[in-house]
Amino acid sequence: MAKSLRLVISTPTRLLVDEPDVASLRGEDASGGFGVLPGHADFVTALSACVLRWRRDEKEHYCAVRGGVMSVKDGLQVRVACRHGVLGDQLEKLEADVRAAAAAQAKMESHARVEQARLHARAVRQLIRYLRPAGLSESILADGQEDGQ
Repeated sequence: MAKSLRLVISTPTRLLVDEPDVASLRGEDASGGFGVLPGHADFVTALSACVLRWRRDEKEHYCAVRGGVMSVKDGLQVRVACRHGVLGDQLEKLEADVRAAAAAQAKMESHARVEQARLHARAVRQLIRYLRPAGLSESILADGQEDGQ
C-alpha cells in the first residue's frame, strides 16, 4: 500500500495544487461526503460545489470548488479538474473569501442584466421609430425617453 497520494487540482487556466505527499483527502459528490486514502480503488466522480480538504505534513489545506471532476488512479494519484477554485489554509478565511467573490460576481451579473435590458429597450424604441405606422403618436414614442435616454 502506498504511503501518500499525489494531489493535482487545476482549472482551465491555472494549476492550483500539485502536492506529492498528501496523507488523505475529503470531498463531496451527489452521494455525499467521501474520503480518499493512499491505495484507494480507482474511480471518477463529479464533485458538488464543496470544499476539498487534504492533510499534508499534519496540516490541513482547503480548496473551495464550484463542482468539477475528480479521479483516483492507481491508488496514488488524485486529480481534480474544476472551472474555478479558491485555495486557503484557514477554513474561516476561505469561507469569507468565497462569500466576497460570490457577492462580487452577483453584483457584476446584476449590472450586466441591467445594461442588457437598457440596450434591448433602446433597440426596440429605434425599431418602433423606423417601423411606426403613419398614425402613431410622437407622445407614445417619447414616453421611454423621459429617463434621460
